[in-house]
Amino acid sequence: MPSGDFVTTRVHHYYHHNDHNCAVTTLKILAEKFAINLHDQVLDAALGMHGAGGLRAQCGLVEGALLFMPIYGKTRNQADEQIVAWCKQFADDFEENFDSLQCRELRPQGFTPDNPPHLCEKLTCRANEFAITFMLTQISANK
Repeated sequence: MPSGDFVTTRVHHYYHHNDHNCAVTTLKILAEKFAINLHDQVLDAALGMHGAGGLRAQCGLVEGALLFMPIYGKTRNQADEQIVAWCKQFADDFEENFDSLQCRELRPQGFTPDNPPHLCEKLTCRANEFAITFMLTQISANK
């Protein structure tokens, strides 16, 4: 399955069947894509990472990817300094490509009871594709 189809299918599933937030969804998609088993505690830690619990601060799509990268990097025996550098580069590249790291700017309508569920689904797909591409070019290529 091409990566785009994989991401679209998995985002829809995690959002509409499991009601996961963006950070948990990103973690699960990256874990599937890169064949990493995540401990439940890691997923539990991401429960409040959707814009800092709805405060609309740093986007959970960024946080989920940043949480996953060190887990993946350590499985590849990468040095802490290299992993930190990848995380910084990812955040810089994300901001350049999406114009912000902030949920309040990426999702300007905020979080209200009137919002349809999972309003960020298309953005989530794009952000996960971006994270996968980043990881394939920056991390997986650096064995």
